[in-house]
Amino acid sequence: MTRFLCLIAGLACIVLFIPPVVMYKIVNLGNATGLAVGIILLIYGLFTKGINEFLSSIWGIPFGKIILIIISFVAGVAIGFAIIISIFIFKACTTTPKGDETLVILGCQVKGTRPSLMLTERLDAAKSYLDEHENATCVLSGGKGDDEGISEALCMYNYLVEQGVSSDRLFLEDKSTSTRENLQYSLDIIKENNLNENVAIVTNEFHEYRAFKIAEKLDIKPSAVPAHTHWWLFSTYFVREWYGVIYEWTGMTK
Repeated sequence: MTRFLCLIAGLACIVLFIPPVVMYKIVNLGNATGLAVGIILLIYGLFTKGINEFLSSIWGIPFGKIILIIISFVAGVAIGFAIIISIFIFKACTTTPKGDETLVILGCQVKGTRPSLMLTERLDAAKSYLDEHENATCVLSGGKGDDEGISEALCMYNYLVEQGVSSDRLFLEDKSTSTRENLQYSLDIIKENNLNENVAIVTNEFHEYRAFKIAEKLDIKPSAVPAHTHWWLFSTYFVREWYGVIYEWTGMTK
């Protein structure tokens, strides 16, 4: 049974984490971790008996026993952190707005002059909120990368106006290059224009928790308007976010 479960889990990891690599050559800590775990599970499932015998022989050696205990401890801690962070991520997504909060859409990649799939997901989530809350305004936050034809803010503006959102409700912040700058510069715009300082952050669901932690450091108490991520991207970026959250927790960010 263990062998069968390892094979199924290993294949599931490959199916979940390989599409971004094959389709768009996206390689990051998320799919690298997922594929590594999948390969380990597949190898164990295929060679269970031999691996168990090898581990038993190592366990019989004092130094080998210490190594296996250390590996088991590290694996246990990693799994524990993954579970805890995942709970925080899902909890952040349930922090729904109470009224006509000012939306802050966090920028994402622009391909030429059009939004990438992930940015489109955020824009569609924002439009749904704006359609339901006619008095709400929105700050579009994102500068221009070297490989982008226009700023992320202008790209978002063009998309939302094309979708029928009034330009009077949209405020552009086109200087930021990170999530921290997204929120800091957007807060400046909100204050300068006397907008509602109750902020709802629009980003993909896996990113909401880390955005919340950054917002709190800026004295923003946000709510969430999470965008749904396509399944073949979700796993990769969800796992990558574990590393981002740990990095944020360490306080190494400015």
